[in-house]
Amino acid sequence: MASLKDLRNRIASVKATRKITKAMQMVAAAKLRRAQEAAVAARPYSERMAVVLANLAGAVAGQSGAPALLAGTGKDQTHLLVICTAERGLCGGFNSSIARLAREHAERLIAQGKTVKMMTVGKKGNDALKRVYGKHIVEAVDFRGQKAVRYDNATGVGATIIRMFNEGAFDVCTIFFAEFKSVISQKPTALQMIPAAVAGGVAADLGGAVYEAEPDEGEILTDLLPRNISIQVFRALLENAASEQGARMSAMDNATRNAGDMINKLSIKYNRQRQAQITKELIEIISGAEAL
Repeated sequence: MASLKDLRNRIASVKATRKITKAMQMVAAAKLRRAQEAAVAARPYSERMAVVLANLAGAVAGQSGAPALLAGTGKDQTHLLVICTAERGLCGGFNSSIARLAREHAERLIAQGKTVKMMTVGKKGNDALKRVYGKHIVEAVDFRGQKAVRYDNATGVGATIIRMFNEGAFDVCTIFFAEFKSVISQKPTALQMIPAAVAGGVAADLGGAVYEAEPDEGEILTDLLPRNISIQVFRALLENAASEQGARMSAMDNATRNAGDMINKLSIKYNRQRQAQITKELIEIISGAEAL
């Protein structure tokens, strides 16, 4: 049984931990608003880019001169998985859920006899995957020195992906991130970037109008497709930033509540043990007095 001093020390320790978790919760709440606004603001541009690509892709579909980023290499043997996670932990299951989705996808591909390569964006994703999939990780990027996600970060990652594709390092590229839904809901998402995944019904968004492109569709796609890679990476990083703060806010709130429950239980245990010790001392005094 722990002594009264041990219980006092433990209560003080848990109270100090509760102060830290409460402070982290408040910091995450302050960062969440800015991160959420940035993620929501990036969605319309990304979605509109998909609409434009869909209409342009429809015009060059089946042509021999279609850009490689749109048409692909004609094979799907080698897959590059770009796993975007956070640089820090203490955010619940945010990092592990993205890594789990990437692992499941990789296992399916390996079972089909495909070659899997991985590119990790974020320290936690690399830490979670390198033990089992260390030989598959060909590139590791982290932004530990960055206070906020910038478009320059995304263009650097996008340039690396395009360089690897031009070198013939892979046939299909899929990016993994967490789409921000709410403070308590972040959805792990997989999005194919190369070949560009174009929805068949997206063109109807333009009202069925017929447009003439100048220059031709092939030249426009040659310029837009590399830019689209950076845009999709940037959107993934922004969604991750908002999801990370939401998950951290929720996790620290739970930790603060759990610390409060533990303090209450330890306080009850301390008071009971202290009362028992006082009662024992009174009995000893009374017994000694009666013996005299």
